[in-house]
Amino acid sequence: MTNKNIVWHDQSLTKEERRKKNGHHSSVLWFTGLSGSGKSTVANAAAHRLFDLGVNTYVLDGDNVRHGLNKDLGFSDEARKENIRRIGEVAKLFVDSGQLVFTAFISPFREDRDTVRALLEEGEFIEVFVECPIEKCEERDPKGLYKKARAGEIPEFTGISSPYEAPDKPELVLNTDQYSVDECVDQLVDYLKKNNWL
Repeated sequence: MTNKNIVWHDQSLTKEERRKKNGHHSSVLWFTGLSGSGKSTVANAAAHRLFDLGVNTYVLDGDNVRHGLNKDLGFSDEARKENIRRIGEVAKLFVDSGQLVFTAFISPFREDRDTVRALLEEGEFIEVFVECPIEKCEERDPKGLYKKARAGEIPEFTGISSPYEAPDKPELVLNTDQYSVDECVDQLVDYLKKNNWL
């Protein structure tokens, strides 16, 4: 529900001016995939690589956001939708500031990811599917979550007791079970260069 007394104020510096000064495009690189697929690892490595190249980057990580902005949300389908909606709005602000923002969230539902895409202008949303078989994710299980989910200690766990809807047409697919982190970052940077984001 929108309050009629709240009015959007345009920035005195435009997105285009910020992009020109930064020397690169701004957009959201939306990493999606199962828990343990490597979303945060690859996103952080890519952000670091690009930062070293002079690109303004920031990573919004699922766990970190739930420590603050979204600490009031649980993991029901509705709470997950609201989690992604809020992240989409924050990511849009980063795009307006002229940065490349990386989001590392399971974001299991296509509809929610499409909602975020619709918030942004054409070419500002890059869906990155971090593809990894669930067996490999479970083998990695860096947080011990799959073990707890299998034991019934975590209800509504994506891939076990809650569905994950893989992207239909992601801009980029990174197969983290087949390539190293550095190789995945190489693929991402190549994609950005070929599509004139850098």
